[in-house]
Amino acid sequence: MPRPIRLPRPRPAGLALAAAASVMLLSGCVPESPAATETAAPPSGSATPAPSGEPTESAVPTEEPTPFAIACDELVTNDQMYAFNPNFGADPGYAPSAAGITAVVDESGTACGWLNQTSGDVIEIGVATLPPGALEQHKNEAALGSNVVPTYGTPPDIEGYFRQVAGSGEAQVFRGTYWIVIDSAALFEPGDAQQLVTAVLGNLPAV
Repeated sequence: MPRPIRLPRPRPAGLALAAAASVMLLSGCVPESPAATETAAPPSGSATPAPSGEPTESAVPTEEPTPFAIACDELVTNDQMYAFNPNFGADPGYAPSAAGITAVVDESGTACGWLNQTSGDVIEIGVATLPPGALEQHKNEAALGSNVVPTYGTPPDIEGYFRQVAGSGEAQVFRGTYWIVIDSAALFEPGDAQQLVTAVLGNLPAV
């Protein structure tokens, strides 16, 4: 009696696909990944250009003050100081102490002192000749921190200022390139320095 013929069962589609994938893996056939691109590094020691639009550093010109020297008895004569107050005479141990006077010395100016033999008060007077930038700076500082005094002179030829600081009166006067500072505890108001301002302005050489 002949045997019945058995037909092979069809495999599920999923199994067939899995088998095919296994064959591909075993044979080394895998999908290629995109090749990584390499970025060339700049050579060592190469300069990196500065971002455009940035300001470059440049040399700033400096202004040197012109040294100014004058004898104290020429800045204010003995007769002029005696007329101001006979108790004041030259101070043999004078050293600049007021802030405005030391600033004049820093600008290569001259500073002089007169001592009151009775009260011990000292009158300090300093004069410097300033370059344009420094002159404008000190004028602005005087205008901001002091009161304008029209009686010292007529602007713009002469600009005068006065203020009281820590019990001391300070007069500042500008004429041409001259910067004049008068400081003393004996000066209480602008008029107290008027006679000294007039004397100094009259004794300074023309500039």
